[in-house]
Amino acid sequence: MSYTPFNAPILSGLLGDRETAACFSVKVEITAMALFEAALARATAAAGLIPEEAGEAIASVCSHFEPDMARLGAATERDGVCVPDLVSQLRQALDEDYAEYVHFGATSRDVVDTALMIRMKPVVAMLRDRLMAIAGKLSELDGRFGGNSFMARTRMRAATETSVSQRLAIWKEPIERNLSRLEELAPRLLSIQLGGPFGARGAYGDKADSVAARIGQILGLSVPERSWHAGRDTIAEFASLLSLVTGALGMIGQDVERMVRDEIVEIALAERGGSPAVAHTKNPVLAEALVTLARFNATLVSGMHQTVVHEQECSAAAWTLEWMLLPQMCIAAGAATRTTLALLARIERIGSPV
Repeated sequence: MSYTPFNAPILSGLLGDRETAACFSVKVEITAMALFEAALARATAAAGLIPEEAGEAIASVCSHFEPDMARLGAATERDGVCVPDLVSQLRQALDEDYAEYVHFGATSRDVVDTALMIRMKPVVAMLRDRLMAIAGKLSELDGRFGGNSFMARTRMRAATETSVSQRLAIWKEPIERNLSRLEELAPRLLSIQLGGPFGARGAYGDKADSVAARIGQILGLSVPERSWHAGRDTIAEFASLLSLVTGALGMIGQDVERMVRDEIVEIALAERGGSPAVAHTKNPVLAEALVTLARFNATLVSGMHQTVVHEQECSAAAWTLEWMLLPQMCIAAGAATRTTLALLARIERIGSPV
């Protein structure tokens, strides 16, 4: 991943999320690529397309393979993707009798995209778990403070008194809708990529479906009817969901920012966010970070929609843009869910007893 606030030594504590960022480390990415190559070798061997012993040998090498990273970097500058050199290094690590069967019938996009989905599985699981935890915490706060009241505000002007329960429902309902969206999207998103040079799986002949099914079974991913080399709309849809998630959490953050103002104090938080210039001030740092993360993802999602514009069977430019944007959006969503849980845990009171 390129240098961003999410891996900066200072800002990452405020804006980053280690659990999500770990899914986008170079080591994890290379490991996922090796998992794909091992699954491909086992699947093509099971289909009788390569020798069984070749499949076992390739899978064995992939299980402990550590490539020359400097060489991969140089090759990526030349080829635009690391896979050709990765495959070359794998072949060099094998007995020459088996080397030719590495990467049988596949293309770079198959490796990179399937490796991405292997890494997206824990990201999706993390989002699901944290959103459920946030919904649960909001229900808990409703049980504690839902009967209290405060002033409803429209266009930031006082309206009439309302219940805390009403405000918490406004916070919670988008979380629940996003959970439903995630459950519907996840099976379509988390799928293997297998198409070969032109996306038609031609090298596998009448065994194409069985090879794809076996790879999906090994990797725990769904198997689409055909490759999605140029069909990036599902990934863009996931990016839109990430923006909706951070937007919903940003709404909570923005409300809290306004509710802690000295002149109204509609919410009380455990102390945090000191200032050396104004010693008595306790700034709503976590709430502010949620607003920032929401605006960040809302900005990047337009770029992810640009990645849908793929020409013909393959676009390198759109694909590379996807690599730049999606990890950052995932980490921003991870940071937002982590920060929301921390913020909700610091709420000591909402509204006033009726």
